[in-house]
Amino acid sequence: MVEAVLIDLFSLPANLQNNIQGLLCNMLETIEKCSSVPAPFVYVVCCQRQGSERNGEQESLLPALRDFQCLKKRLEVIRAVTTAAALYTVKQRLDEKDLSIIKVILPTLRKGLMKAYIDHLFTAVYQFEFEDLQVASDCENLQIAEPQSEEQTLSTEDVALIRSEIQTYLASLPSLKGELTILRSSLIPDDIFLHGFTTRTGGISYIPTLSSCNLFSSSKRRDPQVVVKENLRRLANAAGFNPETFHRVKIDHANAVCIMGKTEPDSYDGIVTNQKGVTIAAPGADCIPVLFADPVRKACGAAHSGWKGTLLGVSMATVNAMVSEFGCNVKDILVVLGPSVGPCCYKLPHESAKKFHRIDPKCVRLFDSASPYIDIRRATRILLESGGILPENIQDDSVTDQNQNITFCTACHPDKFYSHFRDGTNFGTQIGFISIKD
Repeated sequence: MVEAVLIDLFSLPANLQNNIQGLLCNMLETIEKCSSVPAPFVYVVCCQRQGSERNGEQESLLPALRDFQCLKKRLEVIRAVTTAAALYTVKQRLDEKDLSIIKVILPTLRKGLMKAYIDHLFTAVYQFEFEDLQVASDCENLQIAEPQSEEQTLSTEDVALIRSEIQTYLASLPSLKGELTILRSSLIPDDIFLHGFTTRTGGISYIPTLSSCNLFSSSKRRDPQVVVKENLRRLANAAGFNPETFHRVKIDHANAVCIMGKTEPDSYDGIVTNQKGVTIAAPGADCIPVLFADPVRKACGAAHSGWKGTLLGVSMATVNAMVSEFGCNVKDILVVLGPSVGPCCYKLPHESAKKFHRIDPKCVRLFDSASPYIDIRRATRILLESGGILPENIQDDSVTDQNQNITFCTACHPDKFYSHFRDGTNFGTQIGFISIKD
């Protein structure tokens, strides 16, 4: 069932946009007549002409809107200077109401253009149907007349212009939830390495569980890649690295490690490099983003260590890659455990808890319960120390210096961090990043 209808009048000539009441009435009458209960939300997108008075233009549409009783509280006219701005505003309205099934009524020649904007601004969470602008007499299930001409095929240059328009618009948006904040460890020497762990503030993501500096996009979440890219641009600007030479792990919850400069695996949870100016990163939203630095051989690494990766030894696999590829001495490698879910909050089924109990009984609390509490940080430290990492070269604020304020519990601090455990499936993601300075 259609949850929202987007009527795209953006490309209509100025003389028609100033007198669209008849056209709008016909479309709204069709929608009202054919809609189920509740009626769909309706968004009418128009071009905001330079120098025009917004209020006056809105007033001119009121006579067309008054007659539609079941729609009037669900109908909004959105005017913007660019299609990107208009469509992003529509996206915000859809997300506020958790709507995903959208009918788009638009001129056929504009369909290819609109699809390109949608491909950039929306994810697979949303379902779009496209229909021609002309209203037909037969309106069963909001069916609109069949297209009278073929949609326009966009050139590579057209798509590039759309992408540039979207990026320019997103870059103009204000940061949300305060300034962008980066947590840094005193263990990693800042004269050799650039590094940090992000928090959730200072980006443009607006959905509550993703707000505001979400740094991961997937087909199952509502933050598109362009928004994550803008958040990353702001992070790079604040931290001082080049977003064009940024590489993050491709999560598989296992223990494969990518060596920068060699063939990239299809998926991996660890990444290492000795190349200057290349920033590598690992995400975390309860899972541990782990950073590795060898100031002697000037090499670094990053790993994503969830409970599965912890058991599979992804952190030690990253250490071993630094040793074998760059000649690092394990006793020179510094390791910092980033913000992650603590043993105060994290539970696993009893069968999984048994595996942590074998590493160390102290990794599990309330072991006899159906869902014991698990300390994945302790397990990570034990496995690293067993592999030769010196205890004093591992930073985990939950057991070392509390004032370092790096290894927060993500679930306990909703103002600072994202948490899958706390927020559910549409969760945001922070990262740990590191690079070797030029």
